[in-house]
Amino acid sequence: MEGDKFMTTVAISTLGCKVNAYESESTAQALRQRGYQTVDFKEKADVYIIFTCAVTNTAASKSRQKIHQARRQNPDALVCAVGCYVQIHAEQMSEQEKIDLLIGSSGKDKLPQLIDQALQQRQVPIVPIQDVRQAAEFEMLPLDEFEHQTRAYLKVQDGCNQFCAYCIIPYARGQERSLPLDEALQEARRLAQKHKEIVLAGIHTGRYGKDRNTSLTELIRGMGSIESLMRIRISSIEITEITDELLELMEKQPKIARHLHIPLQAGCDATLKRMGRPYTTQQFLQRVEEIRARIEGISISTDLIVGFPQESDEEFAATMAFLKQIRFSFCHVFPFSAKTGTPAQRMSGQVPANIKKQRAQEVGDFSRSSYYEVKSRWIGKAVDVLIETCENGVSFGHSSEYLPVQVEGQWASGQLVRACCTHMIGDQLVAQAQGGQEK
Repeated sequence: MEGDKFMTTVAISTLGCKVNAYESESTAQALRQRGYQTVDFKEKADVYIIFTCAVTNTAASKSRQKIHQARRQNPDALVCAVGCYVQIHAEQMSEQEKIDLLIGSSGKDKLPQLIDQALQQRQVPIVPIQDVRQAAEFEMLPLDEFEHQTRAYLKVQDGCNQFCAYCIIPYARGQERSLPLDEALQEARRLAQKHKEIVLAGIHTGRYGKDRNTSLTELIRGMGSIESLMRIRISSIEITEITDELLELMEKQPKIARHLHIPLQAGCDATLKRMGRPYTTQQFLQRVEEIRARIEGISISTDLIVGFPQESDEEFAATMAFLKQIRFSFCHVFPFSAKTGTPAQRMSGQVPANIKKQRAQEVGDFSRSSYYEVKSRWIGKAVDVLIETCENGVSFGHSSEYLPVQVEGQWASGQLVRACCTHMIGDQLVAQAQGGQEK
């Protein structure tokens, strides 16, 4: 790079999960430390990096669109594609897409160095895509802060051993592996210097530490002693991984967010069995009831797939009945997306797209209605709101229960404000701060 003459610009687009967001932010920080200037992806840049996603066909399509967008904006730019979609489709991408640098699910820590090499030598290094199934060690990507976010993500786990019938991620991310406990706590302390809330992220977060003789509970217990850290949130956790030990810690430690996102995927036992999910609806419901009995006011949300192969009208009706019985705060719904190489893609009885769309609409409508009711029940109650933005004398943030709350007054970003919910405007909770000092 000709650093004396100009600043080399890099634009990054991040698709998919919080793990991708962490990896992307770490890469951006490493590049800035090397003298690069990060710019918006819509701008003309010298280098484009796309952190791809393969979890659905829509995500895969968006990954390709971002690659094409980069080429349109600057045909002479260095274009890098990284992550899950690359891991699965590297050979196809190298033939069909005009990509200079392909990095799969391993070797992301070498990306800044490879970009330097490509620009300095004016020759793109050939990086073989590693077989991620052989990756046994957690790839460390250090990070000091999220530049444009109030809360920080901390990637502590990678890979998945579950192999649900619909999921491509175990093939894209490899086997389970965890960040060592002392390194995870060190990263948490570093992030807590700039962020009051840390979200623990992983491909299978609840399995953290299984390969290192430790546990997610042990990690959270250690994070609880970080004085500047006000809130610890778990990004997502399977129902089978919510241990009594974790619930006991949640009862005692107020820093742990009163919100759990627990993927259900289907509310019908026959569908769950075909999916390869490790529980029945009765087991799921019983554990949710136990959690609610122990953690007062906890919010529980979920993920749901509709239109899984052979899902009949009766099976979908059973799922809807179960959703009404269990009363999630909200539900992220996904029409089934057949991923090449998964057992579900080869199943008979694929559901037509129009039926999947109708079912997704029905679940979405129900979820929005349920969420409105959940939020309205908080009127008259106090919540702790971590302020994210402030505009025209009104502040906005999320409570421990992951309720979006508008707080009257001018409060600083990153400030934790105790406020009483007074009413709703549309579907937005409005609260009045109780004491404290505005900025």
